[in-house]
Amino acid sequence: MLRWIDIPPFWLLVALAGAVAIDRALPGWGFGLTWTVWLGYGLVAAGLALMVAAVAQFLAARTSFIPRRRPEAFLKSGIYRLTRNPIYLGDALVLTGVIVILDAPVALILVPLFGWFITRRFIRGEEAGLVAAFGDEAHAYMAQVRRWL
Repeated sequence: MLRWIDIPPFWLLVALAGAVAIDRALPGWGFGLTWTVWLGYGLVAAGLALMVAAVAQFLAARTSFIPRRRPEAFLKSGIYRLTRNPIYLGDALVLTGVIVILDAPVALILVPLFGWFITRRFIRGEEAGLVAAFGDEAHAYMAQVRRWL
């Protein structure tokens, strides 16, 4: 059971719950600008689009998008030309968008914390797996394409 809890979507939900908790604990700390709601929805939509594009590439390559599984293919085209981690970037955009929708700017501290945690908990291990499976090709790719943006 605990193995299924330690997946990135769970940690996104934890961060989202933290954003809601901060919003509830600090009411009235927002900017009160109504147009920012649309910015928030745009960020959520962009994040979801990144995730869908990345998962579609995984499915087309017939490899797993589940963290800690051995990669069967090395994705470096499409969205992966721009970022090595479009799903995690999408998660961060969704988190940022929800915080903007909530008008809880204090909760924005959760975005870099989420990025730091995901990098340490998942990304570094995934990168090591790519290097183990694809060697110099993975090193060359990582030298050219940024981890986040």
